[in-house]
Amino acid sequence: MKLSLGFSPCPNDTFIFDALIHHKIDTEGLEFDVYFDDVETLNQKALKGVLDISKLSFHAFAHVAAQYALLDSGSALGFGVGPLLICKDERFLDPSQLERSSPSIGIPGVLTTANFLLGIAYPNLQNKVLKVFSDIEESLLSGEIDLGLIIHENRFTYAEKGLSRIVDLGSFWENLTGCAIPLGGIVINRNIDPEVQHKVNRVLRKSVEYAFANPKSGINFIREHAQEMEEAVMYKHIELYVNQYSLDLGTEGRKAIDILFKMATEKGLIPEINQSLYLNP
Repeated sequence: MKLSLGFSPCPNDTFIFDALIHHKIDTEGLEFDVYFDDVETLNQKALKGVLDISKLSFHAFAHVAAQYALLDSGSALGFGVGPLLICKDERFLDPSQLERSSPSIGIPGVLTTANFLLGIAYPNLQNKVLKVFSDIEESLLSGEIDLGLIIHENRFTYAEKGLSRIVDLGSFWENLTGCAIPLGGIVINRNIDPEVQHKVNRVLRKSVEYAFANPKSGINFIREHAQEMEEAVMYKHIELYVNQYSLDLGTEGRKAIDILFKMATEKGLIPEINQSLYLNP
């Protein structure tokens, strides 16, 4: 059976999926048509139900939970992994400037968890400009935008380009809730046969286990798709976003996701969800 699968070209995703798509593990008869897209493109595809299996932001998942279920493996949650709000002009390091000047902010997608966290921390910052995540730093440097909301490997490159951090929104979330921050997960279309859904869940876990046991196995695949080609940076990225929650959400991972959705629902940022977010037993 062949299924369509979408994930980002970022090192954490290519690290996780390498063994699965290159048959380094037993895929139990499953084949995959793979699509590489940035997270906001994947979010928009999920709204249209384009893919059978997809990585997407948890914020976006809230809008498609009736159509997609969250798999136990493959998610990006953790401590110290949140998006950063950065600037070139250091006057924006003064919190009062953020309130007074209505700065323009490059965001990596309307439905990203990063944008959701920005809305919680700075609800008055509304002058948002949609950007591909990898273009935000350059847009800041050119003066096209005043602030940038960065994710993925840009966490490791902004300082060397002379940009400054205003706030770590991951730390903001952790202090607010005491939970790991849920960034993105792997979902599967609920219309697919339940037996196949659970088969995908098993195979994905095997892929993550293989990656942990053989961390250099997928280096060529990871490098081929990475925005930042230095190996040390790629593995820093992987270490930050791939952890025990990527292997299995567990009780704590599900708790963090449930709190995120409860908070977002109370603030009117997402629709109320009347079903389980997760695979049926």
